[in-house]
Amino acid sequence: MGIWYHVSEPNAYLVITGAGVNKVMIKKKALVYPFQKVTKIRITPFDFSMSLQAMTIEKLKFSLPAVFTIGPADNLEALEKYAVLLTGGEAEGRPKAADAKGNVAVSAGHVQDIVKGIIEGETRSIVSTMTMEELFRERKIFKDKVIQQVQSELDQFGLCIYNANVKELQDTPGSEYFAVLSRKAHEGALNQAKVDVADARMKGEVGEAEKQGKTKQEVAKIHAATAVLETERKGEKAAADAKLTNKEIEIEKSLNIARINAQREAERRDAELNTEVEKKKALMELERLRATTVTEAKIAKESSQEKADAQLYTQEKAAEGRKFSETQDADAAAYRLTKDAEAQFLAKEREAEAAFYTSKRAAEAEYFKKEREAQATLVTQQREAEGLSAMAKAYGDMANVLGGPQGLMQYLMLQNNTYERLAKANALAINGMQPKINVWNTGASGENGAMDSMAPIRNLFQSLPPLLSTIQDQTGMQPPAWLAQMPQEQEQEHAYSAKKRMELRNGSDA
Repeated sequence: MGIWYHVSEPNAYLVITGAGVNKVMIKKKALVYPFQKVTKIRITPFDFSMSLQAMTIEKLKFSLPAVFTIGPADNLEALEKYAVLLTGGEAEGRPKAADAKGNVAVSAGHVQDIVKGIIEGETRSIVSTMTMEELFRERKIFKDKVIQQVQSELDQFGLCIYNANVKELQDTPGSEYFAVLSRKAHEGALNQAKVDVADARMKGEVGEAEKQGKTKQEVAKIHAATAVLETERKGEKAAADAKLTNKEIEIEKSLNIARINAQREAERRDAELNTEVEKKKALMELERLRATTVTEAKIAKESSQEKADAQLYTQEKAAEGRKFSETQDADAAAYRLTKDAEAQFLAKEREAEAAFYTSKRAAEAEYFKKEREAQATLVTQQREAEGLSAMAKAYGDMANVLGGPQGLMQYLMLQNNTYERLAKANALAINGMQPKINVWNTGASGENGAMDSMAPIRNLFQSLPPLLSTIQDQTGMQPPAWLAQMPQEQEQEHAYSAKKRMELRNGSDA
């Protein structure tokens, strides 16, 4: 077993079956592997000549000679049908054996039998629905029907009608229908010719009698008029005589022409029949000479053919030797190319696997690094959140110890030196301003009418407690302890008042 490269002829296709092929594969050229078979099918049309015995709807038998040119249709679908249904069979129905290269020969005998059966069946079915007159009158329609019906049946086998030629209808053995029709037409034509001749003769005689009667009438009129005007009418009589003579000559001429035409027609028909007889004799003599000459030519041809076959056999053997050597060289070259391609494929496959493994490892390392960084970031944020939570809890405990959020805020401000920074910022803000404070006193406001320069400052500090008390009542905010210390009861009252105000502000019913 081996791999064989097959190429079909221009008028043929390769049909491959076996391992790796679902149904059939149609190719012009292909490699045939082990456990596969290849069949060559030809698409050259072939002729079917047959003389079909049929019967019309009138129960008239006749013979219908016809020639059909049929072959496989040149498309893949039709070729698959033809290859599957009509290849590989012999007359007895057994498939032929494959040769050493997997070739399977094709026998077309059963194909011709199938096609002949289809043509005969469809043609008989169409003829049985028509009369003999319709067959003669509608020859083109009959041909189209036959081609259409036969083609519809041949489609299932992948065959196509390239040409159909229906010859003249003939009598079957023992029947003389068409011969009688021919004689009838011949006799009809002959009788019609006789009728035409008699009709012409009758018209001539009737015309002659009519002319003679009219002549006598004219002569009688002339004689009657002559008695009165004989002298004056002599000239007219001479003219009338001359006209009468011309008429008689014309009538005689017409009769002679009609007689001559009838005689010539009979002679022409007789000559045609004699010509046909001579042609038949010449054809018979030609066939006799041809048979003698063909026999001698066949003997000479067979002798020359034997010599040519011997030379052809020698040339074929030499060509087969050259073909075998070239085939071996081509197979070796194809094997080397196949192995080189496999080696290149394996090398590229190994390089691709190495590149894939390197990329995979790099991606895994990058993924592990990112994962570790994300875990470290998560732990850091968790620790910061835990520290902030612990710090918030410590601040809550400190606020409870220091008397509330206000005390915690003051503690944090002292711890972070917020007051010192505020003082420094205020000092820097007014540094270099060199303010000038002038106090005017326009009236006696002290004891004994003495002037008091600290009265404005004193009044300012006196107004601070009511102001701070009002701020605490309105907002619940207490002043710093270093600025002013609010009484405890007053603080509770202020807290209760502030709570009531908040409840009222929120819409509470309490």
